[in-house]
Amino acid sequence: MHHLTALVTLLAIAFYFFTAVNVSRSRTKTGVKVPAMSGHPDFERAFRIQMNTLEWMPIFLPALWLFAIYISDAIAASIGVVWIIGRILYFVGYSKAAAKRSLGFAIQSLAAMALWAGALGAVALRLM
Repeated sequence: MHHLTALVTLLAIAFYFFTAVNVSRSRTKTGVKVPAMSGHPDFERAFRIQMNTLEWMPIFLPALWLFAIYISDAIAASIGVVWIIGRILYFVGYSKAAAKRSLGFAIQSLAAMALWAGALGAVALRLM
């Protein structure tokens, strides 16, 4: 069973939900009314954090699960936690200024690439 990977999946989705709630709070705080997607820098950064997280979910989640299935639940979950930490650092940095998002982005990107590389290698070996 892949209990650890399931837990990390739930944590990643919970973090995404948190970013959605943050956008709603930012709308209220900055006065940006629905359906506007711009109008205040703080809102725009909150919205981009949510959207970038959403953009990475279909990259991260399949790689996480393929890695867990073909290599190791524990290792996949560990790398998944690193991805979530990267997303949190991205959130904290980008919330302050766009220029401060780089460290978190780099961490989550490397974690996702590690999952993809491992999963791709494992699947390729199975096909041989």
